[in-house]
Amino acid sequence: MLAAADTIKQKKRRENLLAQADIARTAYRLVALDDAVPLEVGLDQLQLQEPDKARLGALLDRFRLDRLRALFDLDEAPAEVATQANAARVDRLVNDSETLKALCAALRGAELIAIDSETDDLACRSANLVGLSFATEAGCGWYLPLGHRDAEGNRCPDQLPFEPTLAALKPILEDPAIAKCGHNLKFDRQILRRAGITLAGVRYDSMLLAYSLNPGGQPPKLDRVAEEQLGHRCIPFAQVAGKGAKQITFDRVPIATALPYAAEDAEVALRLTHKLAEQLRQDGRLARHHDIELPLSEVLADMEWQGITLDADLLGALSTQLGERIAALEEEIQQVAGSEINIHSPKQLGVLLFEQLGLPGGKRTKSGQWSTTQAVLEQLAFSHEIPQRILELRSLAKLKSTYTDALPRLINRQTGRVHTSYNQAVTSTGRLSSSDPNLQNIPIRSREGREIRRAFIADRGCLLIAADYSQIELRLMAHLAEDAGLIAAFANDEDIHAATAAAIHQVAQGDVTRDMRRAAKAINFGIIYGISGFGLAKQLGIARGEAQRFIDAWFAQYPGVKAFMERTKNAAKERGFVETLLGHRIHLPEINDRNAMRRQYAERLAINAPLQGSAADLIKLAMIRLHRQLAARFPDAHLLLQVHDELVIEAPEDQAEAVSALTRATMESVAELKVPLKVDIGIGAHWLAAHG
Repeated sequence: MLAAADTIKQKKRRENLLAQADIARTAYRLVALDDAVPLEVGLDQLQLQEPDKARLGALLDRFRLDRLRALFDLDEAPAEVATQANAARVDRLVNDSETLKALCAALRGAELIAIDSETDDLACRSANLVGLSFATEAGCGWYLPLGHRDAEGNRCPDQLPFEPTLAALKPILEDPAIAKCGHNLKFDRQILRRAGITLAGVRYDSMLLAYSLNPGGQPPKLDRVAEEQLGHRCIPFAQVAGKGAKQITFDRVPIATALPYAAEDAEVALRLTHKLAEQLRQDGRLARHHDIELPLSEVLADMEWQGITLDADLLGALSTQLGERIAALEEEIQQVAGSEINIHSPKQLGVLLFEQLGLPGGKRTKSGQWSTTQAVLEQLAFSHEIPQRILELRSLAKLKSTYTDALPRLINRQTGRVHTSYNQAVTSTGRLSSSDPNLQNIPIRSREGREIRRAFIADRGCLLIAADYSQIELRLMAHLAEDAGLIAAFANDEDIHAATAAAIHQVAQGDVTRDMRRAAKAINFGIIYGISGFGLAKQLGIARGEAQRFIDAWFAQYPGVKAFMERTKNAAKERGFVETLLGHRIHLPEINDRNAMRRQYAERLAINAPLQGSAADLIKLAMIRLHRQLAARFPDAHLLLQVHDELVIEAPEDQAEAVSALTRATMESVAELKVPLKVDIGIGAHWLAAHG
């Protein structure tokens, strides 16, 4: 271009190019590759070779690239790994009476015992105990095999008898004066309970210590935390049990192979406990583990153990009804479309919506086909009936596959109940989640979702009690923001949504219309999540300017909230985290990010997380206190479920009213706030009737 600059006809372009010629040449040199740099390797050394599996494995583990690890099949050649993992540890196999005596003596004389159980399944209520491992000091692990079997299923020799051996350990494991620790002891509690042992004396759980130290990071699994905190690489499960179709259950693992793997679990948990507890102690945050997370773990173990009864016949009938409704919707969509297509094919659906029907707003994915995501269909649903029906169809199909079809298969044959598993160390805010099955996301607003709750029933002679914190996050906002208007509304037990609507529209509460209250409710809850004028307009179906006026009027009515939000964001930017009422810390690594979208998301999280996390704090504390009071006063009543701000309790019919009163009193008095806590309670034969 520079060489031909004189031939450019446009004068200004020609002159600019010539005037900036030196800058252009410098820029060209800066981006050019230097082909005169001396190289330390030749082309022959750059030929593709077999990887150095030890070095590659260490690198992939360091950055948690587990899929690449599987791709390179690194778990199949870990002889060196085993050597590295066990180089500094002495493992003792407990398979005779003398070694068992030595183990019991070591356990009785230890300041702290680490415990871990090995099983043939991950479902606590159906898992069989295969072995127990212990550690009382760093560098030494014990493994007691109890249920190993050979390829034919026969009990392996070289194992102590099951029941007499557990009887020898039972006084130690049930002694509250002998301090114990472990990693995810909620699981081990139930395995031991199934074997007739009630674990007592638990002082620490290294999983909960790791979570208390850094909540919301990667799940605090033993191997990951060990590598992060101790620089120790644990033996992978696939190394001892295989993987994929060839994987065997732990009871079929040879005892000699199981010894280092199992002993490592306890020894590493012991070392982790000491290190993590000291870090939290120095940071002044160990009380969180002691007062909230550890006692809650025992409550959750009991809840998982109890489970809840399901009406399988009702679920079967619901599944049939959903299937018929789905088929009818498919036929309706075909008729409206005027052609036969596979509605469950995103590609064919995209062609129908954006090419055949010509609906506006279509976007293509990276693969070139039309996007038919939930958000896209929700936008289209305003203008055409087919997207409306597709959304309904997808919702019903999800309910059918996730709940009405799946739940009956999860009923435990021995108990006749379904036993969910609560995940205590996953979310950044401290809220619990559940899995296998997930009972947190059953929709309550749809008729079909409510019908699924009808299938959760009380045992014969019992009733279910559902207790739900009312508007807990708004009440926490009033408390934390110290806003006089919000505090007064809750103190006077007003309808907060009607009060907000009246203030925004400058009318008396008696003149508030249904639409006014609906809009106020959307703003009240939307403010907590940092809703924008655009978001509110989309939710209410109104103009963006009108939505923004509503939000501005809301902040004018509750100015303390605006000031609280600004204080919270500024403090988060300075400290890098926010905290809940009871000291749960939520880290915000992107709060000062240069990218505006990431920074704004972190700012919204800085406001919402303390509210959501404090709500989680309160219900956790309520669960701990209620669990203890039920055990003392109503031992036949049990906590069964926790779903966000709601607790479900099962009680004998003649005790239901008294248990309900105790539940309300416990939940409403769990903390002293500037506004009263309020609990809505219902009693019924099934969850829907109790929830109201």
